[in-house]
Amino acid sequence: MGAQPEAEPAELVPFGARAVVIAPHPDDEVLGTGGLLARLSEISRSVLIIAVTDGTASHPESFDWPPDRLASVRPQETREALQRLRMRQVQVVRLGLQDGGAKQFEADLSGLLAQYLQPNDIVFATWRYDGHPDHEAVGRAAHSAASDAQLPFVEVPLWTWHWASPDDTRVPWSRARRVMLDDATHARKLRAVRAFRSQIEPDSAMGGAPVLPEHVLARLTRPFKVILI
Repeated sequence: MGAQPEAEPAELVPFGARAVVIAPHPDDEVLGTGGLLARLSEISRSVLIIAVTDGTASHPESFDWPPDRLASVRPQETREALQRLRMRQVQVVRLGLQDGGAKQFEADLSGLLAQYLQPNDIVFATWRYDGHPDHEAVGRAAHSAASDAQLPFVEVPLWTWHWASPDDTRVPWSRARRVMLDDATHARKLRAVRAFRSQIEPDSAMGGAPVLPEHVLARLTRPFKVILI
């Protein structure tokens, strides 16, 4: 793999452009691009976050976290996380599609996303080969929408870090760039991630482990972010 070249936020999203971050589930936008979002806010870039699902399938058969509660709580957690990142020029759109329903929603998602895209947008979405069916479906649909609109498209690996090693040839390292986070920005991202309590706390009623245990969070909250351009 080697060291990836650095990508500066001001070059990724030039002056006058808008960052559109397409998240399969609430928390993907912060886990994937939280540090970048904080840096974009500091340089006064506008951001649109499109939440494809409300993350209602994160706790199957849980008494504490039934789907209707998750549908309410998880978007609230996103709002709290964005406040902790000190986001200013940010809008959030919720599409409310079925969590875990990649096969059902992918066919229509590209057209839905196209309704929100503008000529000056830079589109960010989960990598098309991330290893999670919803992540991959959202990545494919976002790529299609961005391509049709002739917009730049940036892919964000998330689940990739659960299975990829530094020399894994399945990852297109030649496209990889590293967004570095200074100490203050990294601290803001770490604090923002802690807003997703439904995902990082154990399920007391079911005796289950957190959806995002500490070893997983450690991979996703390093002081840099690798993207594919």
